[in-house]
Amino acid sequence: MNKPTSPAALRVIESDICIVGNGAIAKTAALGLAQAGLSVTLLGPPPPMPPAADQGWDARVYALNHTAHRLLSSLRVWDALDHARVAPVGAMIVQGDGPRAGGLAFDAYGAHANTLTWILEDRNLNQALDAALRFAQNVKMVSGRATGLLRAADSASVHLDDGSSIRAALVVGADGAQSWVRGQCDIGLDYRSYNQRAVVSNFECERPHHGAAYQWFTGADGIVALLPLPGNKVSLVWSAPEQLADTLRAESAQQIADRLAIYAREKLGALTPLQPELVRDFPLRLMRPHSMIAPRVALVGDAAHVVHPLAGHGMNLGFADVAQLVRTLSEREPHRSIGDDRVLARYERARKEDVLLMQLTTDGLARLFETDIEPLRVVRNFGLNLLDKLPVLKRRLISHAMGK
Repeated sequence: MNKPTSPAALRVIESDICIVGNGAIAKTAALGLAQAGLSVTLLGPPPPMPPAADQGWDARVYALNHTAHRLLSSLRVWDALDHARVAPVGAMIVQGDGPRAGGLAFDAYGAHANTLTWILEDRNLNQALDAALRFAQNVKMVSGRATGLLRAADSASVHLDDGSSIRAALVVGADGAQSWVRGQCDIGLDYRSYNQRAVVSNFECERPHHGAAYQWFTGADGIVALLPLPGNKVSLVWSAPEQLADTLRAESAQQIADRLAIYAREKLGALTPLQPELVRDFPLRLMRPHSMIAPRVALVGDAAHVVHPLAGHGMNLGFADVAQLVRTLSEREPHRSIGDDRVLARYERARKEDVLLMQLTTDGLARLFETDIEPLRVVRNFGLNLLDKLPVLKRRLISHAMGK
C-alpha cells in the first residue's frame, strides 16, 4: 500500500517522472503514467484530515465528458466512484436573454449517445483517485514543499525545503493555475480577468430535472447554470459580475434561491437550499501560457490553460492533456527519453488545436453575452435559434464537447 513519505528519509528520490500537484489531474496523471510502465513520484502537500462521515453535497462539481470517462475507466477509477452521487446528463438546454430570448437544446439521443456528460462532486472523484493511488504500482507519494527546479541535459531535479530532492527524466506540472513549475520555467503568460466570480451552491428542486442541465445567458447578471445531481437536486454555478457576486455572497442560500426563481421556477419549481451555509465562490479568468512545455517539463490541466467555466470543460481539457501525454510518451521511439525535446513537442502540438478551440469558444461566448446592448442581444439570440435548427452543425458541436 502506498503511503505519503517524508522526503527527509530519502535524500535523493529517483524516478522516471516527478509530478508536482495534488489535485484530480495530478493524481490521474500519476496513475496513467504508472500504468504505462513508468515510475512516478507524486509530490504534494501533507494529506488532509480524513473526511467526516456525513459530508453532505460538495459545492464544487464537474461535468465530465466521454474523454474523461474513457480515461478514468481505463485506470479503474470510474468504477470506484460512488455512483449514487453521479448524475448522467441526458439533455442540455441553453436560454438567451431579453424579451425575445433565443434558445438551444442538445440531447443524448440527437448526439447518438446514452449520456452527454456526467456530473460528479470534486470529493467523490478525489476519494476514488486516492483509493486507486494507495495500491498503484510504480507510484511513490511524497509530502513536501518544492523550493527549486534544476534542469540538465539528461534529467531534472526538484529540490525540497528539507534539503532532499527528486530526480527524474521529466517533471510534470499539474499544480494548478498558479503553477510553481510553470513559474520556475519562466514560461510567459497572457492573463485577463473576466471581472466575474463563480458562485456555487446546491439546491433541492420541487420538480424532477429528468437529467437535464440548464443554462441561462442573462446579460447584465452573467450566466446561470443549474446542473443535475442525483434525485431532485441541482448544483448552481452562477458566473456573476463582481458587484453582483459580492451581493450574492452576502446573502443566504435561500435568498439566492429566491433570485433563481425567475429562471428556474417554470422548469424546476421552487428551489430549497441543501446546506444553507454552503455557498462558495472563485474568480474567473482566462490564462494562456505561451507554452505547455519547457526542457524536461510538461504542463497539464490548469497549469497549462485556464478557461471560462461556461462550457464546463476546464477539467475535461486537463484529462485530455493527461491522456495525450501518456499516449505520446508511450509511442516515442525506443532511443528517445521521455524528456526528449522532440517527444515533448509532439505532446504540445497534439493538444494545441483542442485547447485553442476551447479558449476561443469560451472567451468569445463570455464576451458576446456580457455585452448588454440591444442590437447585439438580438443578433446573439437569433444565432442561438438558428443553430438550434441546424442539426448537422449541432451534432458536430456536441460531439466535440463530449470528447468523441
